[in-house]
Amino acid sequence: MAKTRSELREKCMIILYQWDLFKKSDTNTTIDEIINNNIEIENDFVKDVVYGVVTHQVEIDELANKYMNDWSIDRLDKTGASILRMAIFELKYTETPEIVVINEAVELAKKYSDDSVRKIINAVLDKLIKE
Repeated sequence: MAKTRSELREKCMIILYQWDLFKKSDTNTTIDEIINNNIEIENDFVKDVVYGVVTHQVEIDELANKYMNDWSIDRLDKTGASILRMAIFELKYTETPEIVVINEAVELAKKYSDDSVRKIINAVLDKLIKE
């Protein structure tokens, strides 16, 4: 069954969260293995977002940190950081409308993070699009 973009973004967030955990644990797990363990059939949107975030993570983190007052993306919980990275990637590197990116990120944050993280994500993305 085909998944909606919202469901695919949730998969991307889960994959990026797992990638962050595996990176820190020094396992030999590859990003492809994590993707294959999380989606039943190959999906270009998921691969584009996941590979895009991994490829541009340094730049994405710098942008996030630029708009976080006295905070850094590393201080967010791993789920919130994954959501924010994904949203920044979509804003900077895709044609997805800004309102869609922000709404999807906020909805994921409502589901997976606490209210303070949701507010930080919303604020960072709002500042980014106003730049």
